[in-house]
Amino acid sequence: MPKRGSARWPQRPMGGTFMDMDFTITELDHRSADGIEVSLLWSRMTNKLTVAVADSRSGESFEVHAPAEKALDVFRHPFAYAA
Repeated sequence: MPKRGSARWPQRPMGGTFMDMDFTITELDHRSADGIEVSLLWSRMTNKLTVAVADSRSGESFEVHAPAEKALDVFRHPFAYAA
């Protein structure tokens, strides 16, 4: 499994404490094309879904909250939900 800060797992901003970190993340789906990696992540601790996007060419990355009823749509079209 990739570590945060790598191309597939964007680095989270510093802050909070070690106890605030969620070590219960499960990658439910992943796709990549043209240097862009997209992962659908589920937190067992919070029961929330997130879509993480990382562009290996530009080095930019972002995460978008994905409500359960729209999770697959957010996964398929993350840039539309990032705006």
